[in-house]
Amino acid sequence: MQAVILAGGLGTRLRPYTLFLPKPMLPLAERPILEHLLEWLRKNNVSDVTLCVGYLRRIIEEYFEDGKELGVSINYARTNRPLGTAGQLKSAESLLKGRFICLYGDSIINFNLKDAIKFHEKKQSIATIVLMEYKTHLRYGFIDLNGEGRVKAWREKPEVKGMINVGCYIMEKSFLKYIPKEKMYGMDIAFRNAIDAGEEVYGFPTKGTFMDIGDKKSYASAYEKYLNELGKIL
Repeated sequence: MQAVILAGGLGTRLRPYTLFLPKPMLPLAERPILEHLLEWLRKNNVSDVTLCVGYLRRIIEEYFEDGKELGVSINYARTNRPLGTAGQLKSAESLLKGRFICLYGDSIINFNLKDAIKFHEKKQSIATIVLMEYKTHLRYGFIDLNGEGRVKAWREKPEVKGMINVGCYIMEKSFLKYIPKEKMYGMDIAFRNAIDAGEEVYGFPTKGTFMDIGDKKSYASAYEKYLNELGKIL
């Protein structure tokens, strides 16, 4: 099983941190985010990894080199401009042999990968999205009205919940035909293309941990969560 990690974004919402350091290289405790992802893959017996790099790519390449010190084998798919998540993935097409795992380079995840792969195989899916439950309380109360404008209910800061994409996919190489070459393209558009074409696309709900590092607030939260988890282990 191969893996592709998308690590070429600009990280604009994390500036000024990302002016001189690519987002996947931001530290969580003593190691960069990307190293945590590579270690998780290795522990799940995935050692053939392609890193999709672009912005400040030399920092990533000089740090990880061929991956030997981490017990993995790393190849690099290089782009010279932002291409979006799906566009980055397309740049790795020539390095892929068949089925692979795709990860976003700006999140930390932990779940039963073996079960996700078995699910994907059983469903014969062209692409499977790993999902986890997310809950949050809205900042404001909701006021429900009837047709005449009479107040029926006041729901103060209600809880909403649902299944969210945690930035991990199990894909067949054939999925990449729904992504154009060298074009800015979002992963959501690629999935819509596949679904509209009648492809078998599934979601795999699972339990585990998911730490998103999309902006300064989420980075600070992920850092605190990671330290807490580390404290439990020690």
